[in-house]
Amino acid sequence: MTEIITSAANPLVKRMRQLADRKHRRRAGAFVVDGVQPVWRAVEAGCEIEALVVAPELLAGSPAMRMVAEQEAAGTRVARISRELFLRLSERDGASGLAAVIRGRVRDLGELTVRPDAVFVALHEIGNPGNLGTIIRTADATGAAGVILVGDTSDPYAPSAVKASMGSLFAVEVAHADTLDDLFDWAAANGVRTVATSGGAADDYRDIRYPTPLTVLLGSEGRGLPADALEHSDDRIKIPMVGTAESLNLAVACALMLYEVRRFGLR
Repeated sequence: MTEIITSAANPLVKRMRQLADRKHRRRAGAFVVDGVQPVWRAVEAGCEIEALVVAPELLAGSPAMRMVAEQEAAGTRVARISRELFLRLSERDGASGLAAVIRGRVRDLGELTVRPDAVFVALHEIGNPGNLGTIIRTADATGAAGVILVGDTSDPYAPSAVKASMGSLFAVEVAHADTLDDLFDWAAANGVRTVATSGGAADDYRDIRYPTPLTVLLGSEGRGLPADALEHSDDRIKIPMVGTAESLNLAVACALMLYEVRRFGLR
């Protein structure tokens, strides 16, 4: 009979709890994915999986059980835990009964593939991991080539970012630039045009051209982009607003930009 883990002192359970901490994720080079769809996408993407974590009582009857069996037969470690323990570990409402510990790291900027038609999103010091996960999902939906994190930003492997990305984290390249200067140096070296967003810009985002390769640069939720980022960008655009709202949600602004860039490319 297959052993069912019930103790929170189990080493794998303790590791999953530790990976909720960003510092530990960085040291370990691993993170937790929770949910059938994102775990399945990680498997399909060929991610390095340390362990699949299954609560048989919760997952019973799901097509994912077959995928788990196939992965186990191929040599992937599968840990079965009790329903109660899985619910204590899960970040999700209505836990599915499937999670995974996955090896992963953010790429260096120089590792990104720059194709002639590539579109990147660059995010300067954004602080909300849910926004980051949603932006990664939108980047995937619009065919963007990658997401670049600039400076001290949210962790794309934070539980809320992984959850919001809905598995798109495994389809979109995510890289990091230490500074804006590093981003602009990379863009210049690779012939990548940069367009920065600012409420004070003169040009409407619907009125300019978007030749590729291109990077759409957005600032933090509270402060926006610093003056030097606007100065060094090739174009500066605004998303016009009416009413009393002071700003758009960052993920919403990014979605508007990426779909406008895509619309321009399809003309």
